[in-house]
Amino acid sequence: MTKLTDTAERPGGEDLIGKISLPGVFALDGSSEAMWVDVIHRMEEVYSELLRNETDLERKNAELEEAQTFISSVVASVSDILIACGSDGVIRKVNPAFLTLVGLEEATVIGTRIFDYVVETDRKEAERLMSAGQEGRVLEGDLHFRAAAGREECLAMRCAALFDGRRRRFGAVLTGRPISELRQAYQALHQAHLDLQRAQRKLIEQEKMASLGRLVAGVAHELNNPISFVYANIYTLDRYRKNLVSYLNAVHEGAGDDQIAELRKRLKIDAILADIAPLLEGTIEGADRVSDIVKNLRRLSFSETAERRPVDLDRVLRNSAHLATRAKNSRASLTIDSDPDLFIDAHEGQIHQVVVNLIDNALDAVANRADGKVHLSARRRGKAVELVVSDNGPGIAEAEMSKVFEPFFTTKDVGEGTGLGLWISFTIVQDYDGEITVNNNADGGAEFHVILPLSS
Repeated sequence: MTKLTDTAERPGGEDLIGKISLPGVFALDGSSEAMWVDVIHRMEEVYSELLRNETDLERKNAELEEAQTFISSVVASVSDILIACGSDGVIRKVNPAFLTLVGLEEATVIGTRIFDYVVETDRKEAERLMSAGQEGRVLEGDLHFRAAAGREECLAMRCAALFDGRRRRFGAVLTGRPISELRQAYQALHQAHLDLQRAQRKLIEQEKMASLGRLVAGVAHELNNPISFVYANIYTLDRYRKNLVSYLNAVHEGAGDDQIAELRKRLKIDAILADIAPLLEGTIEGADRVSDIVKNLRRLSFSETAERRPVDLDRVLRNSAHLATRAKNSRASLTIDSDPDLFIDAHEGQIHQVVVNLIDNALDAVANRADGKVHLSARRRGKAVELVVSDNGPGIAEAEMSKVFEPFFTTKDVGEGTGLGLWISFTIVQDYDGEITVNNNADGGAEFHVILPLSS
């Protein structure tokens, strides 16, 4: 725009404004000239503002195009299908994954309704998904779509509502993935979980057998005493049997009274008859002792499929302590302080394994101490029971405290420990909704705390 000055001039230099005259219009005086100059100035300001607005508009338009390109590229890169619809189900936007599924071009799909691509039997389910109208609410379901080449593809769909700037619902966005992919992923995850469970069970069984192996020496000595007692009694009873048979044969053959009396005295029949009852009682007691030892061992061969039953924790503590100290042949002093009537619903063999593992570690910790002490206590804590196994050994280094329950972690020498005992104990306690922790007590030594729910 050409800028006008206060005085407009012709090429010859004459005053133009002062001489402007139009037919039927009065000539411009001084005040009119000033008014026109002011109008022209305002027109220049408006034009400059229009130029600035045009520049801002072009910049914002470029930003908008860049944002639209970015959003379009993001939508195009999504591997799941994506469909944006209006409230009436009319499709407004789709991504390439959906176009590949139905085998159509975008221009063909836009403006059609989503129900046109869903099999008739899933129409109501599609309408239900499209009803996701509450803010933040997401509906899920499976839909069968008419795919390319006459196929049907089942997709797991998620539908969320679309809102405008005033938080008014104006449509919905659906995302989905073929069920086959999800099923394959689930099957792979499930198989991995099964493999992990099998490996864990195998490790538990191996550690259980290792624990049993460590107990064999003590159990063999424990069994030797009652079995030897039973054998000795049986040999004595067999000798008594022979004497009684000889005496009865003489009686049945009609021997005289003097002969029978002499035979009775020589064969010590009266002493035999008096000794038979104590011999039988001792034999039965030895057999019962053997039976108890075998039962204690069988409890360590627990079956996880068996039903959980109330277990007397005090009895488990004493049996476990007896077996563990026999196996270790330890000189340490082991004391037990337990409240009566502490019952927990469990597999007895699993609780045995936990207690034996803890006692075994405590005995190892005090093996080199002349005054080694291991203490077991069981106390009622509301609806739970707290078992504490403590020793006066060197304790656990702070750097190793967080690793105690990790599988294969051990501070023992090679060949003396598998590093699985405490990890298995931790796993078993967790299965019973319990808790196991460890700390160093104030007087030195380690202290393990096990909390388990009491039997209902």
